[in-house]
Amino acid sequence: MKTVTADEQDSFGGRARESVTGWWGRSRRFLSEVRNETGRVTWPNQKEVYATTIVVILFSIVSGVYLWGVDLGLNVLIGWLYKTLGAA
Repeated sequence: MKTVTADEQDSFGGRARESVTGWWGRSRRFLSEVRNETGRVTWPNQKEVYATTIVVILFSIVSGVYLWGVDLGLNVLIGWLYKTLGAA
C-alpha cells in the first residue's frame, strides 16, 4: 500500500502534476493507436469510389424528385381543402 504525503494530497502538488502528465500520456497513447488503426484500414480503390459516388448522386436525384412530387401533391391537396371549406 502506498503512503500518501501531505504534498501529494494538496491539489497543487501531486494530483495536479499527475493529471498533467496523465493527460499527456493519454494523448500520446491515443494518437499512436489512431496511427496504428489507420494503417489497418482497407482503403477503397478508384473504381469503388466512382461506383459509390454514382449511387449517392442517383439516390439524391431520385429522393429529390420524390420529395418534390410529395410536396406538389400536398400543396394541391391543401389548396383544394381551402377552396372546398371556403377558407381562401
